[in-house]
Amino acid sequence: MKRSRAIAGSAAALAVAGLATMATATGAAAAPTPAAYNGACGSGYKVVNSVPVTGKGTVYLTYSAKTGKNCVVTVRNSPGAPVYMYTYLTATDGSSDYVYDSGQYTSYAGPVYLPGKGICVDWGGAIGSVSVSVSGSNCGRLAAGVVTHH
Repeated sequence: MKRSRAIAGSAAALAVAGLATMATATGAAAAPTPAAYNGACGSGYKVVNSVPVTGKGTVYLTYSAKTGKNCVVTVRNSPGAPVYMYTYLTATDGSSDYVYDSGQYTSYAGPVYLPGKGICVDWGGAIGSVSVSVSGSNCGRLAAGVVTHH
């Protein structure tokens, strides 16, 4: 009797594992391709940080060593019908006004620029009703900042 229970238990475990594998495979196939940085900030700007807008796209923070400016752009995973999009950038210490771009866009919002040499920045964006913000990041060489999803 113990042997048949072990076999039945193993069969059930295999069935559950098979269903989990199918669910993972199906989920992976249905997941949207993450948005790539589109170069909207211009030449010389390199991506220094990014944060996903869950299931919708990505917000990129870029920096140009030549100009000393940060730039932010919010990019959709897949261009399509216009949706509300927003992107913003400001100095964490309050030494600058917010710079932002918002509207109904098909592929990206921004770019927005702010002098950023030697200061921490707050930045983020939204696609539809999903938004994300990063506080106190990119202070000099390394500072990941605090990410908030809304």
